[in-house]
Amino acid sequence: MRVYPAFFNLVFSWMDPELAHTVGFAGIKLARRVGLGRVLHRLTRPDPGNEVHVMGLTFPSPFGLAAGFDKGATGTHALTNLGFGHVEIGTVTGQGQPGNPRPRLFRLVEDRAVINRMGFNNDGAEAVAPRVASALQSLAQDAARTHRARPVVGVNIGKTKAVGLEDATDDYVRSTRVLAPYADYLVVNVSSPNTPGLRQLQELDALRPLLRAVREEADRVTSWHVPLLVKIAPDLADQDVLAVADLARDLGLDGIVATNTTIAREGLGLRSDAQDVVACGAGGLSGAPLRRRSLEVLKLLRGHVGEDLVLISVGGATSARDVIERLDAGASLVQGYTAFLYEGPFWAARINRGLRRAARRTSH
Repeated sequence: MRVYPAFFNLVFSWMDPELAHTVGFAGIKLARRVGLGRVLHRLTRPDPGNEVHVMGLTFPSPFGLAAGFDKGATGTHALTNLGFGHVEIGTVTGQGQPGNPRPRLFRLVEDRAVINRMGFNNDGAEAVAPRVASALQSLAQDAARTHRARPVVGVNIGKTKAVGLEDATDDYVRSTRVLAPYADYLVVNVSSPNTPGLRQLQELDALRPLLRAVREEADRVTSWHVPLLVKIAPDLADQDVLAVADLARDLGLDGIVATNTTIAREGLGLRSDAQDVVACGAGGLSGAPLRRRSLEVLKLLRGHVGEDLVLISVGGATSARDVIERLDAGASLVQGYTAFLYEGPFWAARINRGLRRAARRTSH
């Protein structure tokens, strides 16, 4: 019997969504501080058979936590104790910023979805970098102790709101300079709908010099290859998705994260009352309704690029079956976030068990 759904209905469903996130995340971090981290890790860690090797890195599981949950790398190690094979922190900007005014996070419980207009609230690259370094050090120590693969930590970077689009490249380079030395992989986020004008950076004339500059800066500040990916929106037309894929190949990027949240409200099969959806206002919608489009983009990309690029699929994955569907469709890795809010702390562990059971059935 699962306890969390009842707990969610009794406690979190009545709480402001952003406050609920803060309280829940604080509980996850507290568990590690009071010594429960190792216990949780033993209960939830992926089976060694779940390991995947992507971008020169070993991921304990193909399933990880998408950017947005741990914006400032304040609980990265604690999150890996829940079974995630990787945690992508951020989005982090060159300068710290408070994000958009509250309220800015809304639930569509009937749809297992969320609408957010957070606006990249974070402490800035300079503050976040030492936290990432500390998390990597403690994770490496645990990996050495347990003789298991270390969970991977990705860093997602975005544009500071106060920086104009004409100076966006310099802003991304600033973040890269500070964060690349501590990132297992780096993601350039040009697809959030909650920073004015940001999605214009997906246009090739703007995106090409930006990605080239980030790649060059990452190479300059490290003595190793830091894998670089770009995160795209589900709202791009198919031909634009393919154009970004061609650009990624041309520039020697390692991959694409597909997809971010959607600004669409029509055509998603939403069951929530239309007036309730309108009342949430602007923002990116994530969760189960994004599943179909996210899978479409994944299949489109894999069919176009073959094995040339790593594809991290995110958007609407809720169960082990969903993750397996993405892997079968060509995903190198799969991420989730919104379902974490509805499924609770042992969500990743359940997915890992489902992946292992499926692998065993296939091998027999």
